[in-house]
Amino acid sequence: MRIGIDVRMAYYTEAGIGQYIRRLVKGLSRIDSPEKFVLFQSRKDAAVMANASCFKRRNLWTPSHHRVEQWVLPIEFAFSNIDLLHSPDFIPPFRRNMSSVITVHDLHFLRYPHFLTEDAARYYGQIDEAVRRTDHIIAVSQSTRDDIVNLLGVSADRITVIYEATDPSFQPIDDPERLAQIREKYDLPDQFVFFVSTVEPRKNIPTLLHAQRLLLDRHGPLAPLIIAGKRGWLFEEVYAVVEELELERDVRFLGRVPQDDLILIYNAATVHVHPAFYEGFGLPPLEAMAVGTPTIVSDVSSLPEVVGDAGWLLPPEDVEGWAAAIGRLVADEDLRADFRQRGFEQANKFSLERMAEETLAIYRQVAQPA
Repeated sequence: MRIGIDVRMAYYTEAGIGQYIRRLVKGLSRIDSPEKFVLFQSRKDAAVMANASCFKRRNLWTPSHHRVEQWVLPIEFAFSNIDLLHSPDFIPPFRRNMSSVITVHDLHFLRYPHFLTEDAARYYGQIDEAVRRTDHIIAVSQSTRDDIVNLLGVSADRITVIYEATDPSFQPIDDPERLAQIREKYDLPDQFVFFVSTVEPRKNIPTLLHAQRLLLDRHGPLAPLIIAGKRGWLFEEVYAVVEELELERDVRFLGRVPQDDLILIYNAATVHVHPAFYEGFGLPPLEAMAVGTPTIVSDVSSLPEVVGDAGWLLPPEDVEGWAAAIGRLVADEDLRADFRQRGFEQANKFSLERMAEETLAIYRQVAQPA
């Protein structure tokens, strides 16, 4: 069986779907199977995503999310000689001559349409047709599966939940010299609160900013808030809140950080925080638990699935609660140690190999039905 995977999005983003694609390919490359894989990459992408002999590369000219995608992609795929195409970025080519599997990561664009740009609304507006025209849907959490059923009317038996996983490189680092180097490189203090994700409205960073202001007013400087991640749409609102609350000295934006550095920053952080209004999976809390950093997350959507009882769960807009939880974890070393141990146990439940094996089973089920 020849399986095609549309991996173009990995060229355009290091986070989110790009990470999902890279980890899926890495996991599949470790499986000894008779299948052949064709990775459809952007022609501009020089990255070698897999060295295994069962993987071949083919360039696509059509950019991700382009307005002419549905017209040009079917032509590009027409002579690909594959049995199945996996579209990890939601939307498959609607006209095709092979079976189809798509991954739906979340439906934030239906729950929070006011957070979208015009181009994003146009692209994700194809979701109804996408779920109707594909053969099977992978959801990255039970929460996302429920949303697909309830918001799009898809039969539950057409959806399989396959959890994401961290890259195996997300591990505890007990090397004082390496941690000292990363603190020096990014000018990080001994204690800090860490948030990592795209800076956009859905991530609910203002709750963290207001909690930081409360902590400063009540206790003075405890631990600054360090934010890593690229600027997304409507990021200006976050910077405006920083100015309004006079937090310029207590909140720092690092921008996008390379993965090797990111792992070290997670390890150096005192507390990780993720107050998002909605997540289809929520990879940063899992990464934090994998390295042993206590995490505080919103008690909504998929996040309780990811952290279980290993994280501190709070309503996303409970500023008082977030301030209290951050303050307590920063001050209480024994409590952090407890969360650290529970985090390791929870993170071990998610496996790159399991993610890849379960995905391969779906490919086989769809392309070679009994």
